[in-house]
Amino acid sequence: MMRYNTIHKTGFKVSEISFGCMSLKSEGKDNDVIINKAIDGGINLFDTADLYEKGENERLLGNALKAKRKDVFISTKVGNQWRKDGSGWDWNPRKEYILNAVDDSLKRLQTDYIDLYLLHGGTMDDPMDESIEAFERLVDMGKIRSYGLSSIRSNVIREFVKRSNIAAVMTQYSYLDRRPEEETLNLLFNNNIGVLARGSMASGLLVDKPASDYLNLKAPEVEKIVNELKHNLPEGRTLQETVMRYVNGHSAVTTAVAGIRTLKQLEDAINTANTLPLMEEERQHLQALWTGNTYSEHR
Repeated sequence: MMRYNTIHKTGFKVSEISFGCMSLKSEGKDNDVIINKAIDGGINLFDTADLYEKGENERLLGNALKAKRKDVFISTKVGNQWRKDGSGWDWNPRKEYILNAVDDSLKRLQTDYIDLYLLHGGTMDDPMDESIEAFERLVDMGKIRSYGLSSIRSNVIREFVKRSNIAAVMTQYSYLDRRPEEETLNLLFNNNIGVLARGSMASGLLVDKPASDYLNLKAPEVEKIVNELKHNLPEGRTLQETVMRYVNGHSAVTTAVAGIRTLKQLEDAINTANTLPLMEEERQHLQALWTGNTYSEHR
């Protein structure tokens, strides 16, 4: 049975596993079927971005959700501006751009409002107060219901916590990437800021992909960590259940955003959601298998 957690500053009760739409492609024939089955399975938060497929990801999500808009929450992102020639994108956190970009996202999503609007990145050199002013204005205008940040940079996250009224942060967090445990999760929890955890499978390295370098971990280190995990799974747990439940088990995490592209991946995500959380002693045992590393900052 799907469980739900509250993003405290909004009152939104969101499913503890949510749907990351980035892997869906606009030409996919089963997109509507997958999204509707996700809703039937209890998933109510869908995450996208204007960057994905030059906005087509938002468009396919809008088409799929338009009949059920009031039953779901939509999270999308802004800040990466496509060049007119389509050759790539540039980082643009300026107020003017954010205020204009939201209208394009609303049109593609076929909605009058966005539940959670995230700044898609960020650096310490950004005009943060200007960005925050844009988001606050959009809240006042009713175009968005709340705003936040999508970032893995702890220094940027700390600044937004200090300067703004962000409701949530999307950040990378997994058994292989435990930086947030040291740097941001407790801060966000103590400030009633929701956490959308992405990358729970560490790009598949924790479940089915051959070991390779990851962050500052070399492939042999990754292989060692994963093998130890495989040999110390809690009784009755699969590997996928364990790594997802590890992420969900942190008190700061509101929802784990699962990248879903196929019906099988959706089935696996919902099956995981229907399992019991890890017991605290199980989680502590997993943590003790390896002590983590000192990671370098990544964008």
